[in-house]
Amino acid sequence: MDAAFTEEQDEIRRTLRELLHKRCGPDEVKSAVRTAPGYDEALWRQLAGQLGLPGLALPAAYGGADCGPTELALACEETGRVLLPSPLIATAALAAPLILALGTEGQRAELLPKLAAGELTATLAVPGGRLATALALTGSNAGDWAGGGRAGGIQAQAQNGGWRLYGEAAQVLDGHTAKVLLVAAHAGGFARSRTLIFVVRADAPGLVRTRQTAMDETRPQARIELRDVAAELLGDGEGGETAVTDALAAAGVEAAAALAAEAVGAADAALARTVEYVRTREQFGRPIGSFQAVQHRLADLYVAVQAARSAAYYAAWSAGGARSGERRATEPGVAGLALAQALEALRKVAAEAVQLHGGIGFTWEHEAHLYFKRAACDELLLGPVHRLRARAAEEAGLFAAGGGGAALGPAAAAGAREAVDA
Repeated sequence: MDAAFTEEQDEIRRTLRELLHKRCGPDEVKSAVRTAPGYDEALWRQLAGQLGLPGLALPAAYGGADCGPTELALACEETGRVLLPSPLIATAALAAPLILALGTEGQRAELLPKLAAGELTATLAVPGGRLATALALTGSNAGDWAGGGRAGGIQAQAQNGGWRLYGEAAQVLDGHTAKVLLVAAHAGGFARSRTLIFVVRADAPGLVRTRQTAMDETRPQARIELRDVAAELLGDGEGGETAVTDALAAAGVEAAAALAAEAVGAADAALARTVEYVRTREQFGRPIGSFQAVQHRLADLYVAVQAARSAAYYAAWSAGGARSGERRATEPGVAGLALAQALEALRKVAAEAVQLHGGIGFTWEHEAHLYFKRAACDELLLGPVHRLRARAAEEAGLFAAGGGGAALGPAAAAGAREAVDA
């Protein structure tokens, strides 16, 4: 493994950091999230048109930059640093990999170049707020999480050679603005019960989209209602549910690496702002950063951020191997562990940032709370952290024989699960 970044990767980081530094201060972020789309559309067009951000991990044959998960993770680290509100994660880390993996050649040729150019945005809609389950990050994604043939969830019915969708999904990232929705729905009833993914256009009759109120305004979410909505099956249906769950799990690996890098960027920025503040804030005639107790707290945070950064980079590198079919693709649990470590680091840094900023840090309007809200909401959406770690342990075979790790007996396995859940 060569841990050094290439000149091209360093250039992606440098160029993006310079642009976002000019355009995404705390005041600009707060203004952008309170617009109807929830992000700066002009900035998004610039990021897509000039830097090709949504197409970084897409093949050149579909208008992408022909890079991979590592480059996307580096970009997400920079967007996380400024808490950029944008459809990047929903489009590039959730929707695009699924279209690439499951779509027919016609669907890829139609959708991917437009996504790469920023002409379209897309997202993944999963019923019941079970995004982490669908991506196999907190548990197996086999089962009835999309509806299970019962009331609730999202149901798909074949009619006149097409498909109609019924149901709703909440907590859909950028669901109120996405031009294309990839909707996970249950089809087939009890006899042929299976989960499939469907393409729904934003202008489809019967589609109702409502932006939800969220603590973290920089991560807009929406409720999607499907009232007899026409949909197109993603792919040709060959492979059935297994192909869908495998594609979702593979997308979950790449998404987890990108989200981990984004959390690392946010944690690093929050820590840097806090260090700068304690250098200038004086108490008892000296900067509070000169007190040993404060220095120890900041040193612990620095170690946590650096460890999370290493884990996120490794997860992105491993995801790149999975896409290219290299041997390192077989290593289990890496992405989930990296995401858990990054979310935990961000939570710790954000909490300490509020504390060390003192009286102004406790005011809701202070910029420290932007990072605090991101930390709280990301763990609610993608975690909790202990379940991410428990799933990684299962994938590594720590709780059962035959998984590639040390097998535990029933009593030991139960104790390990309790320890992880604690």
